[in-house]
Amino acid sequence: MSMLFTRIFEGEIPSYEVARSEEFYAFLDINPVQPAHTLVIPRQETDYIFDLEDDQLGRMMTFAKKVASQIQSVTGCRKVAVLVLGLEVNHAHIHLIPINSEGDIDLKKKLQLPSEEMERIASALRAAK
Repeated sequence: MSMLFTRIFEGEIPSYEVARSEEFYAFLDINPVQPAHTLVIPRQETDYIFDLEDDQLGRMMTFAKKVASQIQSVTGCRKVAVLVLGLEVNHAHIHLIPINSEGDIDLKKKLQLPSEEMERIASALRAAK
């Protein structure tokens, strides 16, 4: 059985798509810390981000940079925080979180946004390419 994020990448599990390439996928976190909180994953099933080959990690960060630009364009945030935790899901991933202050990141406070709002945000991010 494929890992959770692989199933999301392949469309078996629905997600709020933000961006996609043959190698990487970006989608909204369903329990965001801030609206437009996005996850970036590689298609390759690798548990730890630093186990990726150097060139693939570089391509993943370049992909994440484009997504961060979309997030900043849509949200008007000052910066997009980059977090790599990797304990909750055994598939390498990057959190991109729009912030205006360091206090905007509280991993203990998750938002519950209605599906309509999630789709509106995802659609705006896709259009911001």
